[in-house]
Amino acid sequence: MPSADPTEFDAWLRLTLISGLGSAAVRKLLLEFGSPERVLAARRAELQRLVGADIAAQIVAGGNADGARQTLAWLNDPANLLVTLGDADYPQLLLQIPDPPPLLYVKGRRELLDRPALAVVGSRNATAQGIANAEDFARALSDAGITIVSGLALGIDAAAHRGGLAGVASSIAVVGTGLDVVYPARNRALAHQLAERGALISEFALGMPALSSNFPRRNRVISGMSRGCLVVEAALQSGSLITARLANEQGREVFALPGSIHSPLAKGCHALIKQGAKLVDSADDILEELHLAAAPLTVRDTPGFDPDVARLLDQLGYEPAALDTLCERSGMGADVVAALLLKLELQGLVATLPGGQYQRVR
Repeated sequence: MPSADPTEFDAWLRLTLISGLGSAAVRKLLLEFGSPERVLAARRAELQRLVGADIAAQIVAGGNADGARQTLAWLNDPANLLVTLGDADYPQLLLQIPDPPPLLYVKGRRELLDRPALAVVGSRNATAQGIANAEDFARALSDAGITIVSGLALGIDAAAHRGGLAGVASSIAVVGTGLDVVYPARNRALAHQLAERGALISEFALGMPALSSNFPRRNRVISGMSRGCLVVEAALQSGSLITARLANEQGREVFALPGSIHSPLAKGCHALIKQGAKLVDSADDILEELHLAAAPLTVRDTPGFDPDVARLLDQLGYEPAALDTLCERSGMGADVVAALLLKLELQGLVATLPGGQYQRVR
């Protein structure tokens, strides 16, 4: 549970908010002196053996008192928390990576931090099929007791969070900004939902903007606190492949969804599979690897599902197709096929693509 007295974090904040003092140096100081209070009480000569003269001078002067005061005020909101390396509920898997953040800023449900988790990541410019896959996989995994971790980006990340929130184990967003900044702004409503029913986490101080250098560092936390990493869609140059590489380096399982050989957003996943990632085509594949189980539902399990709709879905398959093509495959007239496609769109099972084509999304 969070502390009743936020001022106990004063020394942690004074130290970690010092300009130019990185997390590796903070951990080195803590290892040498044992606690932030002892670091702040150390002599300049002792400090300069571990950090530069400028940093040592800032520590001797008491650290960043103004920054600490502002963050302590932020902690007055009961939804806002700090979790330090010394706390019992610091994510245990995250402690195992080479460079765990000394301090985590948290907004939301603290108890989610050390639950079994899976990272789900992918393209920002995802297809309708990819978004549906991410949301469906995340919900099934969440219902099986696995908290979904992602990065609050557009596309696959956002879909994964929605799926996780819809399940029982919820979702955590690891962000590359301060927790008083929502990036991207288009995900503001989703960020509020995560704060209320899941959690948002950052290692970055309040006010930190969305700098490009922050996101690779953010990715190591996404993979580090997870038992595995699922990549849903990714181009060959996707940042999601960085998360997958970090997961592999951290000894985590890497999973990838295959896609069409013609899709640029499948090439990153196919490359991962060639490199040894586990090919998955259902959430059960991941649950089995993580020694859990769940019974999947299919489209035909939906109450009242129309058999004509099922037949058209079978004819559509999983590649985009035009109306004329579907008429030829199914033997049905254009009016009938168009009506069925509209029904499928309303059920969220088919999406209309540019050029008058249709694609199955579930």
